[in-house]
Amino acid sequence: MSNPQQLRYSKEHEWLTAAEDGVSTVGITEFAANALGDVVFAQLPEVGAQVSAGESCGELESTKSVSDLYSPVTGEVTEINQDVVDDPSLVNSAPFEGGWLFKVRVAEEPDDLLSADEYAEFTKS
Repeated sequence: MSNPQQLRYSKEHEWLTAAEDGVSTVGITEFAANALGDVVFAQLPEVGAQVSAGESCGELESTKSVSDLYSPVTGEVTEINQDVVDDPSLVNSAPFEGGWLFKVRVAEEPDDLLSADEYAEFTKS
């Protein structure tokens, strides 16, 4: 499993792109997608919703369980990935590409986000 080096990662298994014009893209990691199993439903935050770092902002339901979705940063949701709502399996098949979940205008970023190497170490069993 290879975590893209340009992303940052939360200990709740979300990834975050570097902000472009103040907006970052959020998704869940391949590690989390594999642990969840086949994702069959995605409840994403609404556009305009305020999200807080480390707080639940949605849910992913799989054939195994329901898991909270956590925001890795504080800010306002600017876009959701309607493709994932329509086809939640994208979270499993392309977690770092087409399976992204939402975009957020970042107001505050926590200090504890991990690099790709730190996340790989964190998820080592």
